[in-house]
Amino acid sequence: MKTIYKRPEVLTDAITTYCGGCGHGIVNKLIAELVDEMELREKGILVWPIGCSVYADKYYKMDAICALHGRAPALATGIKRCLPDKFVMVYQGDGDMVSEGMAEIMHAAVRAENFSVIFINNAIYGMTGGQMAPTTLLGQVTSTSPYGRTVPAAGYPVNMAEIMANMPGVCYSERVTVNTPQRITATKKALKKAFELQFENKGLSFVEVLSPCPTGWGQKPMDAMKWVDEKLIPIYPLGVFKSPEEVSAK
Repeated sequence: MKTIYKRPEVLTDAITTYCGGCGHGIVNKLIAELVDEMELREKGILVWPIGCSVYADKYYKMDAICALHGRAPALATGIKRCLPDKFVMVYQGDGDMVSEGMAEIMHAAVRAENFSVIFINNAIYGMTGGQMAPTTLLGQVTSTSPYGRTVPAAGYPVNMAEIMANMPGVCYSERVTVNTPQRITATKKALKKAFELQFENKGLSFVEVLSPCPTGWGQKPMDAMKWVDEKLIPIYPLGVFKSPEEVSAK
């Protein structure tokens, strides 16, 4: 009998710490599939953040390291410059990247560092208690914005995929999501493209993934999937914001 699908070999037997309905687990599985398919296990180094995916280094049978809060791009810079032939992937959430680590990701883009970045945007601090994040929507209720986020108090949500697209050192920027099977397939294609571009030495590749957070949003998993469509996507539209073809044309 022909095998249609099997568990990625790079995954360990560790039980993940993600909540039910969380998008992190889906993205982690896609990464594992690509590591196997692209044979990246022996030549790859994964850089994980502080946040919901803080223990993700335990989920993969390959070299990995956890960075200090927000510092994953800086750590990846050192690794890639010392070991330029290695595949280096940075994985960060919205609080880790856009709050604590905004300077790190921006300067990595300024320097056109040649690694791939996966940014998980669930519009909230998921691990630490559901506080407001830089990506929290206007009017969104969190544990630190009980009456909803307002512009006078906290400013506007940050659209990272668009910001990164405007950085000369970024070769590719796309926003995807994982709330339907079709979109999960599209997300895998975007991740694969970001990984492939690293081997072409074109600069930093960036994929933003809109991820449901049922626990942080106080919703049932299916309702959280719908909330991505109804609330997140209107503010964070899906699509490619910069392609390598545009970079080559300049």
